[in-house]
Amino acid sequence: MKKFYVLFLLAMNGLFIASCDAGVQEVTIVPRPVKLQVVAGHFLLTPATVINVVTGTDEVLPACRFFSGLLTRSLGVPLEIQKGKERKRAINVFVDGSLGEEAYALTVQKRSVKIKAGSARGVFYAFQTLRQLLPASVEAGKAGASLEIQNVVIEDQPRFAYRGMMLDVARHFFPVEEVKTYIDMLALHKINRFHWHLTDDQGWRVEIKKFPRLTEVGSVRDETVIGKNTGNYDGTPHGGFYTREQVKEVVQYAADRYITVIPEIELPGHASAALASYPSLGCTGGPYKVAGSWGVFDEVFCAGNEETFAFLEGVLEEIIPLFPSEYVHIGGDECPKTRWKKCPKCRARIREEKLADEHELQSYFVKRIERFLNARGKKIIGWDEILEGGISKTATVMSWRGTKGGIEAARIGNQVVMTPNSHAYFDYYQSRDTKQEPFAIGGFVPVEKVYSLDPTEGLNEQEALLIQGVQANLWTEYIATISHVQYMTLPRMAALAEVGWTPQEQRAYDDFLKRVTGLAERYKALGYNFAPHLFNQ
Repeated sequence: MKKFYVLFLLAMNGLFIASCDAGVQEVTIVPRPVKLQVVAGHFLLTPATVINVVTGTDEVLPACRFFSGLLTRSLGVPLEIQKGKERKRAINVFVDGSLGEEAYALTVQKRSVKIKAGSARGVFYAFQTLRQLLPASVEAGKAGASLEIQNVVIEDQPRFAYRGMMLDVARHFFPVEEVKTYIDMLALHKINRFHWHLTDDQGWRVEIKKFPRLTEVGSVRDETVIGKNTGNYDGTPHGGFYTREQVKEVVQYAADRYITVIPEIELPGHASAALASYPSLGCTGGPYKVAGSWGVFDEVFCAGNEETFAFLEGVLEEIIPLFPSEYVHIGGDECPKTRWKKCPKCRARIREEKLADEHELQSYFVKRIERFLNARGKKIIGWDEILEGGISKTATVMSWRGTKGGIEAARIGNQVVMTPNSHAYFDYYQSRDTKQEPFAIGGFVPVEKVYSLDPTEGLNEQEALLIQGVQANLWTEYIATISHVQYMTLPRMAALAEVGWTPQEQRAYDDFLKRVTGLAERYKALGYNFAPHLFNQ
């Protein structure tokens, strides 16, 4: 009786049980489920297995098709998807609105598999967990024509509603197929937000019909600086942009994986590419050029010029229909006030609006854009600099300069996504031995550091409720290929996923290390180029 009680406690606390019994195999799932019990026996999945939707609308079909397609290479045929009463030798899917939207229960038994979820999104996460119960060779289509799945009972739901990854395509452009690969990486880790950084000084990456020069001029820089602003350039033009149809394709691809795409249109700073396209939008009138070096530039949108707001509203009018996301990210970071201090139009704006200084002018700029977006059913999210000069109660703050800005925002009642550079900047080095690493911007954020993040640390219970979740950012000044993207994000993405999903009291780094090894085998089968440091220890 005592032995049974200990095993029961371990199972109910979500610990992973390995046994010498022939009917029980070790289970390693990332992110760690809230509750997991491993039971003796297996379910045999074969080409005759059916995915059977017992209750649920057509919204669950992308989740079912994803899992069916995953198995096609190994089984030779996709699993048939049906609708009907619960049956044996099937994966039976039930949508139950009484559960949380992203919650699911997964029961694997000898005769059937049962998925019960609060929504189609929860069904998809159940399939991602089921995916990790299959051999990693499934990913490469080498697992064979029948697959054993360990019997388990799982109850699971995420800690945070927002679990994001950002990809900067402005510094280096990535074609649609590579963006889809990135989205696939997010799906594997149960990450539900893709933050697409589309504009910056070094390139404008999205087609705007009303302003064609944004892509004719702003999408291409003449050359790129070599290294960290050495003064030497490669002499090679770099460019690219996404057409409206390509944007729709990416957004739908993400939606089929229950991932929301959040576009970022930078303002009022990081505007060189836009100003090179339309010089009248700057304080000096130019000439401007698409930046070929890195950093923060004095040339920003003129806050005193009505043409600036007409332009940005025209851009956003075309962005809004492309992205169903409730958020539009407006940047708001690293906006020097040098030009504003001397610009007659900006000085006049400060006087007319009775603003104290240039910081309040930035607040005016952000709030004006926010009102425009709010009127069209969108909310803004911006980097923590949007706190400067005052912030509306409806803006969401993305805290990147550590967690200080996020704590400040939560204490005044604003919603927050924690993305501190101290823990969640994946363009930073992963090893102290930087000579053996791909060239990076600097810093040091190993997997353990990522895993140590507690997004609500320093907040009381009420303030903590305003933390919507976490995100990691991949800035690409020194990252030009999808292989390098994978190296910088994997396996750090796995650590971030567990920070966002698993309750804080159930997280333990040593336990994570045991489980992430299984995920590494899946990376190999998928052909992902992941950093090996964690697995060489």
